Amino acid sequence: MPEPFLIGDAMTGGYGGADILHSCTIAVEKGEIAVIVGPNGAGKSTAMKAVFGMLKIREGQVRLNGEDITALTPQARVAKGMGFVPQTNNIFPSMTVEENLEMGAFIRTDEIRVTMEQIYDLFPILRDKRRQAAGELSGGQRQQVAVGRALMTKPSVLMLDEPTAGVSPIVMDELFDRIIEIARTGISILMVEQNARQALEIADKGYVLVQGANRYTDTGQALLADPDVRKSFLGG
Repeated sequence: MPEPFLIGDAMTGGYGGADILHSCTIAVEKGEIAVIVGPNGAGKSTAMKAVFGMLKIREGQVRLNGEDITALTPQARVAKGMGFVPQTNNIFPSMTVEENLEMGAFIRTDEIRVTMEQIYDLFPILRDKRRQAAGELSGGQRQQVAVGRALMTKPSVLMLDEPTAGVSPIVMDELFDRIIEIARTGISILMVEQNARQALEIADKGYVLVQGANRYTDTGQALLADPDVRKSFLGG
């Protein structure tokens, strides 16, 4: 079987002396959406940080397009084509929307206007507010700025840590629609989500983590239909 485009393979590690992840495997194919769900404290964000290089793993490997990137810094992984949107502190509030997007293109040496126009097409409200300070925007609009800024690097993988935290259900649906659009352009999406049911509905693959280990792995639809998953993690 060919290897997934991005895989964190049998990752074990944590902070200090304590392991949070226990032989945890997370993978995403090209142009697909993979979602990590599970109870609070399950190690979801830790698994994503390990894949992005923000957490050193004691065991296991991270491979991107067949290349072992386990030893690379997060900055080096961005240069390899990985984009990461943290849950908090993910914009420059005093800068305008457009300046935030320009900051996202810091590693690029080519013309960035075409990419910026693509982001304005994806998030039309950002075009309207491009001269406004990003900190004045609503929570959902700030998330659009954060995602747009990550897309400015032209990533092959976009990693989102709880992109819908604190936004209304309508805004959540809209963000998920945009995430589907991004995946359709061939970008792989790896996402941690508290809204497990809604996230699994758009997921090609889902990972249910419990105490830093894989409990269930399947397609999003199969996990939604699994009575054990529904009873334990989706409220019945």
